Amino acid sequence: MPRNQFQRMIFALLTVIVTVHAYVFYSLYVVNGSFFSSIEGATGVLDGIRLNGGVMMFGRLFPIWAVVLLEFVLAYTLECTVGSPCSFKLACKVFDPKTTHPVLFETAIICATVGIMCPAMSFLAAIIYYPYYAGFDVFTLIANWIKLVCLNFLFAFFSQLFFIQPLIRTVFKMIFAKDIKKRESELEWD
Repeated sequence: MPRNQFQRMIFALLTVIVTVHAYVFYSLYVVNGSFFSSIEGATGVLDGIRLNGGVMMFGRLFPIWAVVLLEFVLAYTLECTVGSPCSFKLACKVFDPKTTHPVLFETAIICATVGIMCPAMSFLAAIIYYPYYAGFDVFTLIANWIKLVCLNFLFAFFSQLFFIQPLIRTVFKMIFAKDIKKRESELEWD
């Protein structure tokens, strides 16, 4: 859908804004919620995080806003440099964008993006959230990475395919409505 570099950057920005918040929520509430809720005196996950002193990153405790900010910067950089370009190329290897129905082609791009971004971001998360206070072991890092891929892949696939990307495409169409109408009218004359 995005036609130029500026539009690709805006599309990636919108995607990452929604995605990072969804994954931080998923990670803190679904994956680690029982830990934070079980902290003595905690009335819920957010209260547990507050009582814990934050979220453990790089062996230290950080506030939630730091988690969101760091994951946003990493996800946006990775999406713009690797995720989007590679997923489009992978989709083009299977489907011809000129002859394939747009919904099928966009679905192929989403699937390829999840296939690239989920293992990559899970690896970065394994590094960020590694329990460094217990010492470092490369096999523990690899095990944590595989665990995170297993925990995140289904959530990533279904949330991107059925919620996040349809939402982002709708918002993108609203933002660039004039450009899209102009492009469609030019195509009618061809």
